[in-house]
Amino acid sequence: MNAPPAPAADILSGLSPHAASILCYVPWMGWIACIVVLAADKFRQDRVVRFHAFQGLYLFVAYLVDEVALRPLDHFMFPFLHVSRLFEAVLLVASIYMMIKASQGAACSLPLVGDLAHRSATEDWPKN
Repeated sequence: MNAPPAPAADILSGLSPHAASILCYVPWMGWIACIVVLAADKFRQDRVVRFHAFQGLYLFVAYLVDEVALRPLDHFMFPFLHVSRLFEAVLLVASIYMMIKASQGAACSLPLVGDLAHRSATEDWPKN
């Protein structure tokens, strides 16, 4: 007789909610952790972790806006101000600040993206 296949091990089983929240803010790479966290069943009901994942994604979108829109404008419109570099530095500081707050278990909202992250995290997901 054939034995039933063993259940697949959950790769996120050893990941704590604090660690998942911190990983969402790693600059330039946290978007991968955000997508994994949002797709994981383990964190589906954890609104704080989902908040950090959405806020981390929105920070990454801000990095993309900087890269695609502000950086080309720097050369033509702001050659001496380096607005893109200043914006990138602000985003880096915000990411580090949020990593510290996430490690303390706080769901601190950033200006502009925090409210959007709260709304996204509190949406009801269908239960499978």
